[in-house]
Amino acid sequence: MATVEMVMPKMGESVMEGTVLAWLKNVGETIEEDESILEVATDKVDTEIPATHAGVLKEVLAQEGDVIEVGKPIAIIETEGDSNGAAPAPSETPKEEAAPVEQAEAMVETAMTTASSGSSNGTAVPRTSDSGKFFSPLVRSIAKAEGISVAELESINGTGKEGRVTKNDILSYVETRKSGGAPATAPTPTAAPAMPSASHQPMPVAVDGGDEIIEMDRMRKMIAERMVASKHISPHVTSFVEADVTKVVGWRNKVKNEFLSREGEKLTFTPILIEAIVRAIKDFPMINVQVDGNNIVKKKAINIGMATALPTGNLIVPVIHNADQLSLVGITKKVNDLAKRARENKLKPDELQGGTYTVSNVGSFGNVMGTPIIMQPQVAIMALGAIQKKPSVVETPEGDMIGIRSKMFLSHSYDHRVVDGALGGMFVRKVADYLEEYDLNRGI
Repeated sequence: MATVEMVMPKMGESVMEGTVLAWLKNVGETIEEDESILEVATDKVDTEIPATHAGVLKEVLAQEGDVIEVGKPIAIIETEGDSNGAAPAPSETPKEEAAPVEQAEAMVETAMTTASSGSSNGTAVPRTSDSGKFFSPLVRSIAKAEGISVAELESINGTGKEGRVTKNDILSYVETRKSGGAPATAPTPTAAPAMPSASHQPMPVAVDGGDEIIEMDRMRKMIAERMVASKHISPHVTSFVEADVTKVVGWRNKVKNEFLSREGEKLTFTPILIEAIVRAIKDFPMINVQVDGNNIVKKKAINIGMATALPTGNLIVPVIHNADQLSLVGITKKVNDLAKRARENKLKPDELQGGTYTVSNVGSFGNVMGTPIIMQPQVAIMALGAIQKKPSVVETPEGDMIGIRSKMFLSHSYDHRVVDGALGGMFVRKVADYLEEYDLNRGI
């Protein structure tokens, strides 16, 4: 018999650690290779981790609630076979898994060295503060690089488990501080810690005897934090266009049965609308940008995020990477697959990052329009309203007539720091043009 040490796997480029939520197998139970044995939460998503080997779960090295860095051991699996086989011994860690950990440790070591040689506050950020608040190595390294003191870290509302400050929390704080004109260096020991102004303090809530208090879950806290941060970072402006999508409706009704029979997929309006948005982004590439300090980063890839409602009532935004390289069939398959796995909580962390423009289909709830909040660090987002039949003036060679047309509102919210009304308005108008000029004879 041999034993194999299972480590916390790499779950995305920027994911350096995960929180153990629950073990799905007990010590002593037989497990199959690739069988899910525990659930882990990251800054991006909750996901199930499969076993790296078949055998018996001999020992659990990470308890529920523990924060484990990528590459660190989480369990020992007893396998059949010679201990001199290819499987690494418990004391070994595969080289490719260890690299992210070494990187994180090097960042922390560099931060510690900087602190001892004279940093802005002269002290290293501890792993756990005096109040018991935990700071991960990645958060501590970012804090040191940005000159954020322990007092400031204490003031950040963490969206992680038990209020833990995540990478996104501290990056949002850094962006908010920069956009608010706060000094880049941390305050001196005698200065008061950075706190929101009185005008930004939440109003106290009066609770009566019959009221029910529902604690936010981890995802809801994360959504709340990011939405507030986005409003602080980006001055939002929204432009509206009512598009005549009669041709789109007619074409979809004509081909949807054939599409389902040929591709095994339902053809909804969402991929058709995303395709039009991708075409408009090619016409107006300055919509596909991000802000980095005083620089504008023009993104080469067109990665479309699609806001998806979960059965829990929360929201998640999986990303269609390189959407401009996909056909309508390809976009349809991606939309259906991501939406299905989002509802089943089976998305991978990489599928939730890298978005450059986001779409929110508020029409699926019967809403005619909305004013969506931008997904940072993107600069624009479009809400797709419900398609409704309306009486409308139709121009014909014989003169104007009243006809029944299918129409929908497109609501385009954009970051006024880098997108002015002309660009924001022309972009949403262009999307409407592509929909109104849809080819009824198009094949699939």
